Amino acid sequence: MVWKPTGPIDANFLDRFLSRQLNPEQCRIIGFREQTHKPQLITRTVLEVAGTVLTSQLAFRYGIASNVAGGTHHAHPTGGSGYTILNDLAVAANFLTNEKLNGGTVMGVRRVLVIDCDVHQGDGTAKFKDLHKDGRLSTLSIHCESNFPQLKANSTFDIGLKDNCGDDEYLRILETSVETALAEVDPDFVLYDAGVDVYEKDKLGRLRITETGIRRRDRWVLDKCVSLGIPVAAVIGGGYDKSLEKLAMRHSIVHEECAYVW
Repeated sequence: MVWKPTGPIDANFLDRFLSRQLNPEQCRIIGFREQTHKPQLITRTVLEVAGTVLTSQLAFRYGIASNVAGGTHHAHPTGGSGYTILNDLAVAANFLTNEKLNGGTVMGVRRVLVIDCDVHQGDGTAKFKDLHKDGRLSTLSIHCESNFPQLKANSTFDIGLKDNCGDDEYLRILETSVETALAEVDPDFVLYDAGVDVYEKDKLGRLRITETGIRRRDRWVLDKCVSLGIPVAAVIGGGYDKSLEKLAMRHSIVHEECAYVW
């Protein structure tokens, strides 16, 4: 019997993933191939999604919070992609806007805006059409236009940047785009994907954003939400480096900026 959760992810796909029954083609598209069936990866995936849900609850209560994982924005309702399996942003948006589901721990959230600053388009999040259709979810994706995925989805707002975009141009486009999205959506809650693969030396990035530029970006987005009284939950998004220590330092920027804004 297939377990049917109250959520935006296809119940059959979720059940097959949790029971290690995805077929080879599904595992290939996800990217982990035979590793997809490993219990450690399954547990990590579920905990990552749960972490974003918990972060959202804390942000609703305190105004701002951040998850040390999350940003699995390539996963769509019926499958995974791009090394992401379950879309934590869509699950959190569904949780936040369903008071029966969240048990009254979050009340009055009708519209969630995802501000996705990962260098890759948040194509999976854009494909949760049921959430978009009834206005519960809107997506702003600011990404490198030439980067993955080759076939782009339709976000509520798509901002495709040219290769080698630097700090000043990036931050100018960011501020204008976020201001527009906030004004048009009028969200009750923001999920912020703070991908650091925009970094100038990221092996999959193609942009030229410095660590200072990443810090300025995160502080501006977080401060903007808090100053408007909009709860904001941040997730770390993508980032790729042979040095895990250097990558961890870049991922820590959003948490430092959450603490600063708080």
